[in-house]
Amino acid sequence: MEDRKDNALAGAWHGRPMSRAKFLKTAAGAVIGGGALLGGAGAARAVAGTSGGSAQKQGGTLQVSLVKDLTGPGITDRYGMAATDLGVPAKTPDGRLVFVFGDTWEDEPEGKDWRAPVALYSQTSDLAQGIEWSGAVGGDRAQQLWRYDHNNPEFDTVLPGDVITIDDTMYLHVAVQKPYPSVVWTEIWKSTDSGATWEHTGCMWGKPGQPGLSPHFQMVTWGRGSDHYVYCWSTKFDGSESIIMHRVPEGQITNPTAYEPWTRTGWGTWGDEAAFVLTGKYRELCLRPIDGKWLFTGLDNTGGRIVAHILDVPDGDPGPEYTLISGVSWQEDDPTTGRVAQPYGGYVIPGSTLNDLHITVSQWENPANQVPGPWKYHVMQFRIQGLSG
Repeated sequence: MEDRKDNALAGAWHGRPMSRAKFLKTAAGAVIGGGALLGGAGAARAVAGTSGGSAQKQGGTLQVSLVKDLTGPGITDRYGMAATDLGVPAKTPDGRLVFVFGDTWEDEPEGKDWRAPVALYSQTSDLAQGIEWSGAVGGDRAQQLWRYDHNNPEFDTVLPGDVITIDDTMYLHVAVQKPYPSVVWTEIWKSTDSGATWEHTGCMWGKPGQPGLSPHFQMVTWGRGSDHYVYCWSTKFDGSESIIMHRVPEGQITNPTAYEPWTRTGWGTWGDEAAFVLTGKYRELCLRPIDGKWLFTGLDNTGGRIVAHILDVPDGDPGPEYTLISGVSWQEDDPTTGRVAQPYGGYVIPGSTLNDLHITVSQWENPANQVPGPWKYHVMQFRIQGLSG
């Protein structure tokens, strides 16, 4: 498998600019994203998967339901974004919800008007009724959050990792790609007007003259603790590695060398080797303080599942793993029961509780599967009940 993966990656990346959508259409995308593991006849099945709208949990079952499709033709094409993914949500300082999306096109994947990142607003308060969009950043048409040309000499695209709100400022961590999923550097942008406009903070890792970029500090998620630290879980962007942890004083979030790695024997200084807080292979991470606990959700890239862990503190025992969304073959794809072909993401929507959790989940269709019907490159909202019961 490793030899085939390496060959596929070499063929997919060699000499050609590539977006996430294009990458996910290749054999390499199928392997990295779990599609090859789950999509063919006789493929290994995900562990503790959903069945009939329920998922396994310690001491019982979770109730998993599809609330609605959040993006796609007829839903977000009015914002010029029929094709998009991710949808990383956060609460804005003015009380709305903002969702930040990745590679986006007007009509279809690899189609017209490539933008990333873009964002939509919602004023939905009852998550069970489903997220409704109230507008886009940039006006009637969703605009790229800051201006740059795709496939320029330095990089191809910029993809969001996570968003955090600290008082009246929002911070967005992004990974700059050339080609996807190779990260050339990462950086932090900020907004002081609830996401309407964004400016560079000067905080970067991996660009010449800036602090070096750790291989495990490319895809970052963060949560704000009550102790005035921001806790970060991170991994390699391509989903081939385990997760490490840092913390940073919230007032130093844009100081790249203020991030302290967790070493199991204490908190070190930037550049010290960090210990793994969670072993395996992960992508699209989300860490949130919720109900007096810390909740981690993300893609288990080995089994193709969206999973969760509940911790007392960010550097505590991750405890058991819960399957929220199962990765299945396209022949078994049934999002209404939480069985999703080629899922990724799994970001917690503000307003969730452990017992009534709402997450955004993305899905793409790998054409190699030869599934009849229209393409799928979209975001869905799922509801998971009973995680804390």
